[in-house]
Amino acid sequence: MPVSPSASCIPTAVNIENGNTANSAVTVRSSRSHTNFQVLPVHECSPKCSFPAEVHSTNMTPVKRAPGRCPEREGLLSSINNLRKSASHKLLSGGDHEWGNSGRKRNEGGGSFDFMGKWQGGDSLALYEEESGNFLNPYISGYTTPGPAEREASKHKKANLGVMLGVYLPTIQHILGVTMFIRLAWCVGVAGIGQTFLMLFVCCFCTFLTCISVSAVATNGVVESGGAYFMISRNLGPEFGSAVGILFYLANTVATAMYLVGGVEILLLYIFPGLTIGGTEAHTDTGLFGMMSNNLRFYGTILILIEFVIVAMGVRFVQALAPISLVCVIASILACYAGGIEKTLNPVSGQGICMYGDHLLQAKMVLAEEDPISEMCNMCNFTTNPELYKRIEDAFGFDPKLDLYCKNGYPGYGSDALIQNLGHTYPKKDEYKPGHEASKGSEIFSDVDTTFFLILAIYFPAVTGIFTGTNMSGDLENPQKSIPAGTIAAQLTTSFIYFSLALVFGAAISPELLRDKYGLSLHGGMVVAGLAWPSEWVLLIGSFLSTFGAALQCLCSAPRLLQSIAKDDVIPILRPFAIVTKKNEPFYGLIITTIIAEMGILLGAMDSIAEVVDFFFLMCYAFVNIICFMHSVMGAPNWRPRFKYYHWSLSLLGTILCFFIMFSTHWDYAIVSLALCLLIYKYVEWKGAKKEWGDGIRGLALSTAQYSLMKIPERDPHPKNWRPQLLILHSMPWSKELVDIRYLNLINFAAQLKAGKGLTMVVSFIRGDPGLEEDLKTAHQVKSRMENDMQQSRLRGFAKTLLYNEDQITGSLNALIQSIGIGGLRPNTLLLSWPTQMDAQESDSEYQTFTSKLLAGALNGMALVVAKGITEFPSKVKLHGYLDVYWIVRDGGLCVLITFLLRQSRVWRHCKIRIVAVAGHHENNAKIKAQLKNYIYQLRIDAEVIVTELSDPELSKTAFERTLLMEERTKMLRHINQKRSNDLSISSAGYKTPNTRPMSPLASPDNNVKSPTSDNKSESLADSNSVNEAESKSVDKSLDNDVESSEEKSLSRGDTASVATSPNEHPSETHRVAFNSSEGGINDDTEKAKRLKALDRKKVHKMHGAIRLNEVILEHSSESQLVLFSLPRPPTTKEMVDDYMHYLEVISDKLKRVLFVRGTGGEVITTDS
Repeated sequence: MPVSPSASCIPTAVNIENGNTANSAVTVRSSRSHTNFQVLPVHECSPKCSFPAEVHSTNMTPVKRAPGRCPEREGLLSSINNLRKSASHKLLSGGDHEWGNSGRKRNEGGGSFDFMGKWQGGDSLALYEEESGNFLNPYISGYTTPGPAEREASKHKKANLGVMLGVYLPTIQHILGVTMFIRLAWCVGVAGIGQTFLMLFVCCFCTFLTCISVSAVATNGVVESGGAYFMISRNLGPEFGSAVGILFYLANTVATAMYLVGGVEILLLYIFPGLTIGGTEAHTDTGLFGMMSNNLRFYGTILILIEFVIVAMGVRFVQALAPISLVCVIASILACYAGGIEKTLNPVSGQGICMYGDHLLQAKMVLAEEDPISEMCNMCNFTTNPELYKRIEDAFGFDPKLDLYCKNGYPGYGSDALIQNLGHTYPKKDEYKPGHEASKGSEIFSDVDTTFFLILAIYFPAVTGIFTGTNMSGDLENPQKSIPAGTIAAQLTTSFIYFSLALVFGAAISPELLRDKYGLSLHGGMVVAGLAWPSEWVLLIGSFLSTFGAALQCLCSAPRLLQSIAKDDVIPILRPFAIVTKKNEPFYGLIITTIIAEMGILLGAMDSIAEVVDFFFLMCYAFVNIICFMHSVMGAPNWRPRFKYYHWSLSLLGTILCFFIMFSTHWDYAIVSLALCLLIYKYVEWKGAKKEWGDGIRGLALSTAQYSLMKIPERDPHPKNWRPQLLILHSMPWSKELVDIRYLNLINFAAQLKAGKGLTMVVSFIRGDPGLEEDLKTAHQVKSRMENDMQQSRLRGFAKTLLYNEDQITGSLNALIQSIGIGGLRPNTLLLSWPTQMDAQESDSEYQTFTSKLLAGALNGMALVVAKGITEFPSKVKLHGYLDVYWIVRDGGLCVLITFLLRQSRVWRHCKIRIVAVAGHHENNAKIKAQLKNYIYQLRIDAEVIVTELSDPELSKTAFERTLLMEERTKMLRHINQKRSNDLSISSAGYKTPNTRPMSPLASPDNNVKSPTSDNKSESLADSNSVNEAESKSVDKSLDNDVESSEEKSLSRGDTASVATSPNEHPSETHRVAFNSSEGGINDDTEKAKRLKALDRKKVHKMHGAIRLNEVILEHSSESQLVLFSLPRPPTTKEMVDDYMHYLEVISDKLKRVLFVRGTGGEVITTDS
């Protein structure tokens, strides 16, 4: 067609990647019709466009359209959107890409067309082309195709920082903080060089091992924004990731407060003492509400506001300021090295300190407030300073044995200071040396009880900060390359600085001056600053800027960490902090971080804040080491880090070191930190969004489960280890609108047995074809609903769905029961609900599937538990009354065990257990009761024992009539089944509610067969006298005979058939059938008498026993909450199921809730411990 595009029609083409337009044409092949379309540039249409661009197709005809629309383009876009998933699937296959850089699209015939439609020849990889079905494409495209959120996130600008600016320098700046300048010298003076080196080794070795673990984890995949949190959450799961991530966020936030409070301390004590509110006298008022603490709070708040403004300007601005601060810090460190050399070369240049014996006097004892510190040696004698004598006498009492002298506090490397500082000195609080109390206003003393673990706790924050570069991963150009190199290099650099500075301080400064924590002997000067060369101001300014820079790094990284946690949407309350500005700055996170940091500043003491920071950092370090250890030991296929210099033993040692430091310094803080981590973990597990990140905890659980299963032998467990492993089978119609109360109550009942601590598997049978996508979708929906129902019922287990075709239910059942489970962990107890309807016309009716399940479970050696009246079983209502167990046959005590487990549930907890033993008329009831009471006592189960006698040797007329009714009904149903199988074809499209034909052996047949009552049990037929004495006595033993054996107990012939009640009976058993004369009933008394006489005496005996047992049960348990008794042995074939069903109906008639239980003999309850 000719084209006359207007000015508003812009030539474009379609881009298959995102459904938008691009500036090239494409060739599209439909994966279903295999039709090739050459699409020339399609014009963007507007209401002004009258004609479309020309489109050529092998099977297209011109299409008329309304003005202003482009149906060809719209249809093409729709087709391309449908093909997107197919294209993404083919991108994963080997060889040429489906849409490659060459701009060619492979053709069905082995060649390809380029973008202009020109043939490009054959494709040597045509053999590997596959049809891309819609079944797999959505799954794959979800992992390969970026979604809208990912595309939107990718639009945010990254800083693209390298190793130096992104990791190395920020990490060094963060690590080299205030603690190094104001606490390292004091640690050397107290612990000595030897134990200080040990303390530094523990701290630095811990962080070094963690750096190795970080490098391995960070190079095992893409590390996105969030750094340490991202690594922990993706490897330990959202619960641990969120818990440790929040603790690590708090660590960085509170560390901001620690650095700023330390900076204010330097500012007020050493740089500008005149700024102190309350004067210099306030410097020693360091209580919780002391004046110095208030100064720290006030000036710390001002500094946090300044840093807030700087960080709000953006990460680029922060990183631009970082080198300036870092240069000053490095200059300060170099000044210390130079100062040691200068003091060695020129010993007289060192500042003097005044000593009285072994007491180091405070400067205010010797000098007036206005005197310079350089006058210390001139004033440290009684001649030039006569007032000093009185002050010493008032403080210590004059001792002529003690000399007053001036000592060089900075003797340099050439002195014996190194030897003197080798040993440790750990004074208690208010002591100047161990065991000697100090005069607090006159000499230098300890303000805390010093120990090795105390200095370890105080100094450990100085080595933290190794995750600074990792936290900036979202702004790194190549995180996998930058993080390992920058982090390890920064850690080694700072470790060298710490060890070398400790050696310099110990070799160049006298031990007495090193123990002067606050510089009181130097008139409030910083001890380390006195060593610096060329001027103390180099170190004072550098140390202050180090604190300011470290706080800046913490305040910059903490909001990004919080934003990463919030972005994962694991904790709903954090969602507002996932928002970032146009410059990718987490401004809301910055605000809340500043508020929390301000709360830390209000503590008003750096040492107190440092002790809190320790544990937050150590928790994070420990879990990173756990990740590396776990992956290394498991050897998961996806564990392929590019960083090769790691080993599981190093990670394990790092983990041990982290927890050792935590519990050795402050065990109470460690417990609080772990408890806080556990609380966050449980909160996320309870309220958090469910995320599947393929984390290592799941992999660890899988490996542990595999190991445990391999240790369990695949044979019957010892009776002490036996527990009910439930398999719940149901095949009920599913609907989105309706809920089957029978299924839900069965799930709730299984949950009430959870005290057994066994495996639970719920399997739903759905008629359908596994090859049809619609049936698979239905099965998936059913499984999701089952899992939700199990979660609501707090039933822990597994849900499965099984699709079966027509007439496959029996084979599917046997295959399922034989194959379900793994190793020694497989279900051993089949839990079923008694059917409420019976339909013998369809193979997958409720009745037929029930009997198939029961027979399959019995044939495969499973214990059987059948709940009758399941609609009346409670789910949450607490019941009071009796749980009656009828001890008919010795089945290993499974009935008693089930009752005991039920009583552990809050639903049945207030019910009492009664064991009712059924004895024959010739047995000793007293002896049976005594033996049973002793047995129950040995089982450690509280229960009341009752013995009842079942003795009625005469066969009642009721037994004959009900047996006759049972046989008539069985013949009729077989006739109907045979006719149906010849004349009807059964539809296989889904589950169809059956046309039910309810049945009941208790219903009255018609007027010709009179309905008997329980009161006529003494009445007998005329021919009953022909039954001999032995047959009569065997009636009460006939409840557990097989149908084929007259010597065995006879009630074991059936299956739980679908039953329902007449209107005056229990509502859960609806629709009973009465067979009248038109349905093959008995037409006259003569015919009836003949049939009665011809009945099988074995069946009559069984029916008589069932009637008598029902009478006994109703006599004792008509008001009981639940009745349990042994399920007779099921028949081996389905031909005898109907009779078996009638016997069970008769036994359980008029009972509200019944539980049939049959064990296999292997689940014997032992009396052993």
